[in-house]
Amino acid sequence: MAAPHSAGLSPEAGDNRPNSHGEELRDVKAASSQTDSRGQGPGPRLSKVNLFTLLSLWMELFPKRASQRQDDRSTRDTGLVVVHEQKVLGLHCSGPELHAGQVAVIRHGPRLKGCDLYFSRKPCSTCLKMIINAGVNRISYWPADAEISLLSDGSRAAHLNFQEATLDALAAERLKSNSRPHICVLLQTLASSMLQFVEETSRNSDFLGKMGMDDPSRDIREIFRTERWRNWDSFSGKFFIEDEGQHRELLSKMGLENFCTEPYFSTLRQHMKDLIKVLASVAASVPVLDLEYGFYETEPSTSGHGTLPQEVVRHCIIQATLLAYRTEDPKVGVGTVIWAEDKRQSECDGTGAMYLVGCGYNAYPAGSEYAEFPQMDARQEERHHRKYRYIIHAEQNALTFRSAELTGQNNTMLFVTKCPCDECVPLIRGAGIKQVYTTDLDSGKDKHDISYKRFSQLRQVHKFIWQKSSLARNASEQAAAPLANGCLKQRREEDSESQHCKKLKT
Repeated sequence: MAAPHSAGLSPEAGDNRPNSHGEELRDVKAASSQTDSRGQGPGPRLSKVNLFTLLSLWMELFPKRASQRQDDRSTRDTGLVVVHEQKVLGLHCSGPELHAGQVAVIRHGPRLKGCDLYFSRKPCSTCLKMIINAGVNRISYWPADAEISLLSDGSRAAHLNFQEATLDALAAERLKSNSRPHICVLLQTLASSMLQFVEETSRNSDFLGKMGMDDPSRDIREIFRTERWRNWDSFSGKFFIEDEGQHRELLSKMGLENFCTEPYFSTLRQHMKDLIKVLASVAASVPVLDLEYGFYETEPSTSGHGTLPQEVVRHCIIQATLLAYRTEDPKVGVGTVIWAEDKRQSECDGTGAMYLVGCGYNAYPAGSEYAEFPQMDARQEERHHRKYRYIIHAEQNALTFRSAELTGQNNTMLFVTKCPCDECVPLIRGAGIKQVYTTDLDSGKDKHDISYKRFSQLRQVHKFIWQKSSLARNASEQAAAPLANGCLKQRREEDSESQHCKKLKT
């Protein structure tokens, strides 16, 4: 029996390919974290190493206010995931004055001891010396660029920055060679069908599904395809170096000469491309359509807590979507992140006043062996052969394994990829969650094994649902031809009948 785990948020053991410089390029299948690794689920899953790596890349892109944007381009925005004893302690990004590693020291202090840190860039010597001193267990980073850039465009200012970056790289290498923590690059091969699985599930997300229900004539597949390619262009430009010679040169300057030889170099670049493709597809599941769609409150707000900008909400929902790809549920993956906002704390983090409370995905109880509990099968009639009474829901795991306490005075926000069910609604209210961001595609439905009727009745919690903005709805109504009283209902019935006939023909 494998050691018990929490919500699947911990580094996992696997076969390593060590090299002369102590780096590891890991090429293992994604083992189950919630259950015994000897059993595998029916579908592909993200390994924890790849999940944490993707979360760090996504945190680098956290939307910042104008006052938080980095003016000094000699340093790079950096994302960071802090993991301790199978749970995520923090999701961070660099602020206007502080690097991600410095933010982690301020936020966690002595709690960093024994943690695993996943950076979206190689941390500089300033960050390394502090986090090494804190007693972290392992430091992993994305091998595309350093926190202080080692690339120069030939200008005098860039040349001076390049010199500083070179000195910093030398100091970082000495810190690395003399440190107790393991400093390395960790990337794992995706399951053979993972890219196709992520693309299909992202294209069929509840968010795109809601848009299709609102307007059946809309080409949802084309919207997804356009968004995915736009994301690929943006993410690959930020996280990948197309020029192989330049990438080899940069790896050498970062102390990764062992990756410059074949077949390690080609394998490394393929792993990087695959992960960027995953991120591009997942981000396309919640498209950016000039705020035609967004997360809007179902009832007018009377609370003293402000609403988040749409780009921040979308960013947190995509964090939850990434977590959903660690699910052990053979039918559907659900992910949840809980953030809180404390306006009294200093905004050293690139997330401003927001801090992580917890995150999770739906899975079987900790320490279970896979197939120890029943799986859902459409052909099975007996309810005791179904999974629903055994699966721990994403919201439940996020609350159980939270890394920070819930306080009544702070605005606590829950982001979940599917409508909360009747089992989770009382927990959300009882935990003191102030705001919920989700989709209502299942709201009001009773699926016998699982019901979603209580979400619409949830009181004292502000519900923000993925839907058309009021401006888009008004424009759509104004564009419709004016009809006499009673004719509008008739037109809708005719349209519905027409759509029904088209489906029958198909």
